[in-house]
Amino acid sequence: MSCWTFLVAFSLLAPRCHAGCAEVDSMTEAVAGEGFLLNCISCKKREEVSARATVDWHFKRPDDHEFTQIFHYKHPKAEVLHEDFSDRLQWQGTLNDDIQIGAVFIQNVTFNDSGTYRCTFSRTLLLPLQPENVLVEKEVELTVVAAANREMTAVISEIVMYVLIVVLQLWLILVMVYCYKKIWNEHEAREAKKALEAEGSLLESKDHCDGMQAE
Repeated sequence: MSCWTFLVAFSLLAPRCHAGCAEVDSMTEAVAGEGFLLNCISCKKREEVSARATVDWHFKRPDDHEFTQIFHYKHPKAEVLHEDFSDRLQWQGTLNDDIQIGAVFIQNVTFNDSGTYRCTFSRTLLLPLQPENVLVEKEVELTVVAAANREMTAVISEIVMYVLIVVLQLWLILVMVYCYKKIWNEHEAREAKKALEAEGSLLESKDHCDGMQAE
């Protein structure tokens, strides 16, 4: 396999950003006094199908028996529906009718914000024959703490990720250096061959001239 083919294959295998939808769970631990992103993603099974959707957020404290609606989003309007979250909730989701990301950002988190949050997608798939209504619900159990308490698994995962990134970068550098040296050696070999061919041509011309003079 040539160096260029190898580099092309590596670039195809390397991670890259794309516009595809991926369902990522929300974080579950917030720090009092700071902001927190309540993440909620519901991907369509078929991206090519157009759709319309609205998103509702409900909240239930540990001592409550029922959920209370706190937020509603129907593009382009966002409504905060509970006074406890007044001026503290901001829409951070999809900015069109075809909503797949229903995230909201809580400003100035308090201990009273601990509890269960329910995110509900009310989606209408615009199918060729007839529209189809789909309801998707997801829940986030949020705990509010006084200071950040990172789990050991999260720390280890982050360290491993950075180590892998560094190793891959070093490996790529070594591959590029190897390929550069190989290409340079091939170039020098070609130049040396040309020089030998030119020298041979000169010797042949000289021998021919000497033969002519002898005659």
